[in-house]
Amino acid sequence: MAHSGINVLFEGRNLIRLFGGLWTTVEIAAVALVLGLILGVILGVLRTFPNRLLRLVLRLYLEFFRIVPTVVLLFLFYYILPKQLGVNLPANQVATLVFALWTAAEMSDIVRGALISVPKHQRESGMAIGLNRLQLYRYVLIPQAVSLELPATINLVTRVIKTTSLLMLISVMDVINVGQQVVEANNQKYPTGVFWVYGIIFVMYFAIDYPLSWWAKRMDKKRLERANG
Repeated sequence: MAHSGINVLFEGRNLIRLFGGLWTTVEIAAVALVLGLILGVILGVLRTFPNRLLRLVLRLYLEFFRIVPTVVLLFLFYYILPKQLGVNLPANQVATLVFALWTAAEMSDIVRGALISVPKHQRESGMAIGLNRLQLYRYVLIPQAVSLELPATINLVTRVIKTTSLLMLISVMDVINVGQQVVEANNQKYPTGVFWVYGIIFVMYFAIDYPLSWWAKRMDKKRLERANG
C-alpha cells in the first residue's frame, strides 16, 4: 500500500531539517544584504562625484556583477579563485561574499538614481546656505533620496532571497539542498513526496518574499500619490 506523500515531511527529522535549511538560507541572505546595502550606499554616493575615473571604475564594477550570471559568480569564487589564490573558504562564506558584492553593485545604482532624482533646487539651496559636500549629502540629498530608493531596495531584497536557491550548486546546505536530500532519501517509500517537499519550500519562500513585495508596491503607490497630489 502506497504511503501518503505528505507523511514524508514528518518522517524522522525531515521537517526540522527543512527549517534548518531555511535558516541557513535566511542567515546568508541577511548578512549579505546588510553588508551589501551598506557598501552599496557608499558606492552609490561616490558614483555621483565628478571624478570621471572613479565613476568609470564603479560603473565597470556594476556592469560586471549585472552581466555575469550569479551562478557563474558562485562557481568563480568557490571553485576557480580559491585554487588560483591558494585560499580555501567555506561555502557559506563564499556565498555571503558573492551575494554581498552583487547586492552592493545593484544598490549603488539604486542610490545613484535616487540622489540624482532629488530636485536641483534642493541641492542649490543647500549650497547657498554654505553647506560643504559632506553636509549637503548628510542633511539634504540622502534624507530625500531614502524615500525614492526604498521601494527599489525592497525589490532588490526579494531578488536576493529568491536567488539563494542557487546555493546548492556550491554545496551550501540551504533549504533547496536539504529538500533534494529528503526527496532522494525517501523516494522509494514516498514516490509523491517530492510534491510535498518542494511545496513546503515554495510556501517558505512565498511567506518571506510576498510581504516584502506587497510592502514595496504599497510604498511606491504612496510615493506616486504624493507626487501627483
